[in-house]
Amino acid sequence: MKLFNFFTQEIAIDLGTANTIIVHNDQVVVDEPSIVAIDRLSQKVIAVGKRAMLMHEKTHENIKTIKPLKDGVIANFNAAENMIRGMIGMIHENRNFLFPPTYKMVICIPSGITEVEKRAVVDSAEHAGGKEVKLIHEPMAAAIGIGIDVQEPEGNMIIDIGGGTTEIAVIALSGIVCDQSIRVAGDEFTEDIVEYMRRQHNMLIGERTAEAVKINVGSALTELENPPNDYPVNGRDLMTGIPKQIVISYSEIAHSLDKSISKIEEAILKALETTPPELAADIYRTGLYLTGGGALLRGLDKRIAQKTKLPVHVAEDPLRAVARATGIALKNMDKFTFLM
Repeated sequence: MKLFNFFTQEIAIDLGTANTIIVHNDQVVVDEPSIVAIDRLSQKVIAVGKRAMLMHEKTHENIKTIKPLKDGVIANFNAAENMIRGMIGMIHENRNFLFPPTYKMVICIPSGITEVEKRAVVDSAEHAGGKEVKLIHEPMAAAIGIGIDVQEPEGNMIIDIGGGTTEIAVIALSGIVCDQSIRVAGDEFTEDIVEYMRRQHNMLIGERTAEAVKINVGSALTELENPPNDYPVNGRDLMTGIPKQIVISYSEIAHSLDKSISKIEEAILKALETTPPELAADIYRTGLYLTGGGALLRGLDKRIAQKTKLPVHVAEDPLRAVARATGIALKNMDKFTFLM
């Protein structure tokens, strides 16, 4: 039996639209962008993760970069399988196995996912070496990752803003009581910035540049207490076709993101409306918890607090909260309810 255990390793995967994180032996061993680069002729995988991201939007006709996940679900089955396999391979990069290990996996998925989409995740994981694959909902995982005791008869609202989806859920007694899942999140913010630069400054920028703008001067409020420095953006002038640079401020970006953030606020209010009164009373006491990469957007917690009149707490290391929790769920399989 011990020999069997030696060849079966336990890993937890937060399969995200923007980043995929793998936890092995309580350590984050892989944290890479969810992207693969493929040779069009041979269909072989050239690069996975960071290396593929460096090629993104810079490829020639023989190479294409694919983001296998869109809106939190698998959009390209083949690429997803190759990506999962490539990232699992990174765990044991410098080791040669006589018998490659099989894996017991817990994978995190959005709460608004369909049965077909669940099946696609499980199939991709099994083809990539998963012997036993369990799924757990993102908001539930986020709550565990923050350190909330989800088994208590106490209501907690989690807002997990990822790359493809924003998951809002009220959690009590180890289950999701009511939830809202909307496909407005980090990727939508990036698109808003691309569109704003085109409309306002007649300048075309790529996805990677827009992502850098979001990280450096992204904001949910037009006035911040500790504003970031203005940021120079390089792109192509749409009038002349010549590369140029424009310096932009955080308040401009706050204007460009306003519509998308309003949609998230609406979804939060909708989730609060459907919350049973006893749990609503708990939430009034405990407040709202923000996790996911979107929680890092400057001033977002303040803006949501103004809208809901409730305290808003940003999780410590919000990017990895879900991954940490998936690792905890892997260790305590008897305590948590899995979907498959």
